[in-house]
Amino acid sequence: MFLEPHFKGQRNGWIEVICGSMFSGKTEELIRRLKRAKIANQRIEIFKPLVDTRYSEEHVVSHDANTLLSTPIGHSKRILDLAKDVNVVGIDEAQFFDEALPDVCQELALRGIRVIVAGLDMDFKGNPFGPMPNLLAVAEYITKVHAICQHCGNLATHSYRLTSSQQRVMLGEKDVYEARCRTCYHMGNILDLK
Repeated sequence: MFLEPHFKGQRNGWIEVICGSMFSGKTEELIRRLKRAKIANQRIEIFKPLVDTRYSEEHVVSHDANTLLSTPIGHSKRILDLAKDVNVVGIDEAQFFDEALPDVCQELALRGIRVIVAGLDMDFKGNPFGPMPNLLAVAEYITKVHAICQHCGNLATHSYRLTSSQQRVMLGEKDVYEARCRTCYHMGNILDLK
């Protein structure tokens, strides 16, 4: 059946991406949207990567301790099997998932499911992180949230690593990362090279 592009009403199924640096409120915003869906009596399911055990193994937890029960999974395709009879799917820490995640999200949206994804858009080196660039490309709605630079007070867009480790995935909090604006991030990296 062909649908005219000027049809009336909202189609079901779309992708929303919430992105930004560490400490910018991505998970907080994800939890807020999912709680609102629950209040509206929508059936929700939340997923997080198995590797994210910082606060809890089974809950999505924001830095200020808001929580929702979630299902930890090792591969994004597992979401397709577990997201049955739901209206909304939430996915936290998307940067830690495999490259199949954008296709999984598109399949869910085609099934008529609202998909809300939160994740870091850049790694500690300032490079696009994991499947996030491809998710941003296919999302209908994108929200970029910002932290406050811990050095100058401007809007922070970067996650600055305080340790010398070069491994890409390194779980940590304020003992390992700071939110920094573009200038303070680059100044710190220049000083680190000396």
